[in-house]
Amino acid sequence: MNIILLGPPGAGKGTQSAGLVERHGMKQLSTGDMLRAAVKAQTPVGVEAKAVMDRGELVSDEIVSKLIDDNLADMPDDQGAIFDGYPRTEAQGQQLDGILARHGRSLDHVIELEVDVDALVERITGRFSCAKCGALYHDTANPPSKEGVCDVCFATEFKRRPDDNEETVRTRMDEYRAKTAPILPGYEARGIVTRVDGMADIEVVAKAIDAVLAG
Repeated sequence: MNIILLGPPGAGKGTQSAGLVERHGMKQLSTGDMLRAAVKAQTPVGVEAKAVMDRGELVSDEIVSKLIDDNLADMPDDQGAIFDGYPRTEAQGQQLDGILARHGRSLDHVIELEVDVDALVERITGRFSCAKCGALYHDTANPPSKEGVCDVCFATEFKRRPDDNEETVRTRMDEYRAKTAPILPGYEARGIVTRVDGMADIEVVAKAIDAVLAG
């Protein structure tokens, strides 16, 4: 089973990918992770990518395609793949079809985690963590048992990510829509797009995704 998992930052894509890896033995192919791994391992495509990045240029579609090709070649034929962050354009989608075909694979599902923007803003801007042990909290959904004191290590200092603010969240959402809009029509025409409520509880979303895969 080979799928594309779509969703804006904060939709829970990473959490659901991790769940699919655990439940179904799939492999998450994140372009960012693959790129960092290839550069660290100094593979031929990693060396090529590093040279491009050192020049301050964006990594080309060709390099990303090589990364995916290399990773699929290293996977057992019966292991499913989750594509995260790729494709972002119609051209990349066509390249992915070609890469999959070379490995005797095809794309089975495109699953989009739908979100309510206002609710997503509240979800993300309410996040904070213990500055000492990293325990995660939320202003309304998961506050510390005692205000101002970490439940885990009893520290009294907390921190928030600087980009967890409303303006950044809404900008990310606009960017996501702009990037995913071009690739969806082609997949919808093939009848492989399913939308799942990304605002539901993690377990509920996981069951919905599993139902799609069971199809």
